[in-house]
Amino acid sequence: MSPQVQVVLIAAGCTGGVGTLGIGAIWLLRRSPLRVSLMAAGAITVLAVVAGTLGTANAMFISQHDLGVVVMVCVVAGLVAFGFSWLLGRQVEADSLALRKAARSLGQEGSGFSAPDGPMAAELAALSRELAATAKTLQDSRERERRIEQSRRELVAWVSHDLRTPLAGLQAMAEALQDGIAADPDRYHRQIHAEATRLCAMVEDLFELSRIQSGTLSLTLDLVEAGDLVSDMVASMEPLARARGVRLAGRSTQAAGSLLLQADARELSRALANLVTNAIRHTPEGGRVLVTAAAEPDGILLSVADGCGGIPEADLASVFDLAWRGTKARTPGADGGAGLGLAIVRGIAEAHHGQVSVVNAGGGCRFEIRLPAQAPGVAPGDSAAAEPAALVIPGL
Repeated sequence: MSPQVQVVLIAAGCTGGVGTLGIGAIWLLRRSPLRVSLMAAGAITVLAVVAGTLGTANAMFISQHDLGVVVMVCVVAGLVAFGFSWLLGRQVEADSLALRKAARSLGQEGSGFSAPDGPMAAELAALSRELAATAKTLQDSRERERRIEQSRRELVAWVSHDLRTPLAGLQAMAEALQDGIAADPDRYHRQIHAEATRLCAMVEDLFELSRIQSGTLSLTLDLVEAGDLVSDMVASMEPLARARGVRLAGRSTQAAGSLLLQADARELSRALANLVTNAIRHTPEGGRVLVTAAAEPDGILLSVADGCGGIPEADLASVFDLAWRGTKARTPGADGGAGLGLAIVRGIAEAHHGQVSVVNAGGGCRFEIRLPAQAPGVAPGDSAAAEPAALVIPGL
């Protein structure tokens, strides 16, 4: 065996023994501060060099004097390495402590995450960025929860008011009929029927919205012709528009392609009916409501334009919120609802992977529903559960 091979084998055996002991030491120190682990790693490296040098001294024919010099050099190098390990450990420990203190703000209400000042190791810097992103997400979630809770409380209060008033009237009229003191029984019967119809519509809206928010709204997607949808809606809403003295018209445009889309015709008709009903109610006598369907490069646009005079810019962002009626007063007319119609429109549009928006235009406002021509990953005739919308009513 050549001397070189002997030196390699002896050095491997000596350093391997020290390395095995080092693995045991690192395992024992796995719960210790990182500073201690780094210092131990530096010491083990130097000990491995010293062990290999001493073990191969005879094979390398090193004199005792030279061996002593080599050992002293290794010891000095070990002290320097130990010192650098200590400094590195202190730096990492300080950065980790600063990051830990900054992370405590994540659980505090109303406070955001502030990254520690100064440069940090790449891993700690990446962790700091992730904590900052998590803090932003948590803050948005808290704000959304506050809005949901406020919306829920307002909805309960407003619906309770809207139910209490007609129910009290129904009770009074029923008692008057029962006691035989009603001056005009036929008028009382008509009024009871009208109030019962309005209450049934309100309950139906609440049920529909609860299905949307809970994700249990099941859509049966089929090929729907948007032009036919508009013409059918205009025909069904014509009596209401005529009674209000409002001109109702429909229009279809196929400039960008076909008006066929995959949708649940029943739910989409409900959303469009809510928009058209609102438009007719808020358009003054002699005004005009226009319902249009137009093809776009990436889908279909359904729009309803009215002559309501426009919505204040400050309120445009709140139009599709629960129980929004454009006023804080809770005194709707005989045909007023609970302010759920537009929230239902948004839920149905989002269940179809679409979007809904409103803009002021032409002396009124225009509500727009943009739908993709084909729902992602769903074939015609399939059923798809509606994704929960941004608004949630706890307990429904």
